[in-house]
Amino acid sequence: MASWSAPSPSLVEYFEDQTSFQCGYCKNNFGSRSHGMWAHSMTVQDYQDLIDRGWRRSGKYVYKPVMNQTCCPQYTIRCHPLQFQPSKSHKKVLKKMLKFLAKGEISKGSCEDEPMDSTMEDAVDGDFALINKLDIKCDLKTLSSDLKGSIEVEEKEKEKSLKKEGSKELIHPQAIEEKLGSGEPSHSIKVHIGPKPGKGADLSKPPCRKAKEMRKERKRLKLMQQNSAGSFEGFQARGQPVSVLPKAKSNQPKSLEDLIFESLPENALHKLEVRLVPASFEDPEFKSSFNQSLSLYTKYQVAIHQDAPVLCGKSEFTRFLCSSPLEAEHPANGPECGYGSFHQQYWLDGKIIAVGVIDILPYCVSSVYLYYDPDYSFLSLGVYSALREIAFTRQLHEKTSQLSYYYMGFYIHSCPKMRYKGQYRPSDLLCPETYVWVPIEQCLPSLDNSKYCRFNQDPQAEDEGRSKELDRLRVFHRRSAMPYGVYKNHQEDPSEEAAVLEYANLVGQKCSERMLLFRH
Repeated sequence: MASWSAPSPSLVEYFEDQTSFQCGYCKNNFGSRSHGMWAHSMTVQDYQDLIDRGWRRSGKYVYKPVMNQTCCPQYTIRCHPLQFQPSKSHKKVLKKMLKFLAKGEISKGSCEDEPMDSTMEDAVDGDFALINKLDIKCDLKTLSSDLKGSIEVEEKEKEKSLKKEGSKELIHPQAIEEKLGSGEPSHSIKVHIGPKPGKGADLSKPPCRKAKEMRKERKRLKLMQQNSAGSFEGFQARGQPVSVLPKAKSNQPKSLEDLIFESLPENALHKLEVRLVPASFEDPEFKSSFNQSLSLYTKYQVAIHQDAPVLCGKSEFTRFLCSSPLEAEHPANGPECGYGSFHQQYWLDGKIIAVGVIDILPYCVSSVYLYYDPDYSFLSLGVYSALREIAFTRQLHEKTSQLSYYYMGFYIHSCPKMRYKGQYRPSDLLCPETYVWVPIEQCLPSLDNSKYCRFNQDPQAEDEGRSKELDRLRVFHRRSAMPYGVYKNHQEDPSEEAAVLEYANLVGQKCSERMLLFRH
């Protein structure tokens, strides 16, 4: 692999006015309100920090609900895959898939969970209408060239300044922040208690360990057979070595991986393969499967969301689920597949039956959208894909230890149909005022009383990441990158500062200093 170089700074265009449109959840005509910006390009670290402040992307449009005003507050939710244990209903879905693959058996009855799909659903339809009206016509090639030149000049100036000052301080852009509520997995402690008098082992006989050793040997052979049979096929990214996660102890319930990758008989009727492909037309596998993926998306939207076929064609599909502002990154300490946007394709007997759109970021796998073949709804593909994505996050964690969360989009307590995400536990909700993570169990009682809540129980706590120094915010103006403190000296419109300050507070100090705010 070629040596990796740091990506160019993110370039965003902030829309100063809040947008109001019909809510996709309660159908209030003008009840849904959000802030928005267009991301011409974005680093994975910047997007990670933005979603940790309540932002979410839809294609290249990045939006943040106005939580205390919108009709259905949308709380960012993340799951802890390392401590995740599948529930009974999750196990039913996994067993249902195994039975179908092995014998073609179709189970009757529905799963208790809602499908893990449409994490953005109709809630952003109004935003797409807005985007069409904005008529953004930036010459991206020229803009990119100007940006690159400006950054090179800026970096040279920084080097000169550092030499003069003799500074040796280095700031790593992906330094791991302290995370509240991250929680390490708990370990049970077993205390050995000696036998009571008269009830111990007969010391004149050899230790009775033969049966236990035999069980261990049988289990070891079984695991070897499973691995040699390719039970992990399709789990890893292309070219990524198979990594076997630790199996559950004999006295513990089966792990998620045990349930997903249980060995199938040699004469199994069906074969399921999961392929991870970059969401890029430069990738040959993505390009070759594009038409099949598009047809599946159209079929899903028409059947599940009752969209008119004309509204879910090639351009809509490309803009919504293929175009991404995230720049692909392949640092040496990152996962084998790199960071960026991907399509996780579920191939059944040589045909795509589902596609999970995901972003792989420095600290998490973020679920963007899922669409699937309605003919296979009986397999509960929404739940199944969520469990596969949780297992995939656990696999990535083995190589990249800080990547340890699974973001499921938004949790909407005021819409009963959208509460299913809270069943993937342990999980946290993001406080909409202080941006700290709070276990969902602590949040639910408050949400039962009020649809908008501040989860941080400390009344004195503030947003620690808020913008504190506006002059250090970076802008891109007239083909040059510069601090806002320099830019504002050349501006005559005093009202512009209010919009810039609003943007700075919404994205936070770190992102405002790293990202470039495009100014006309």
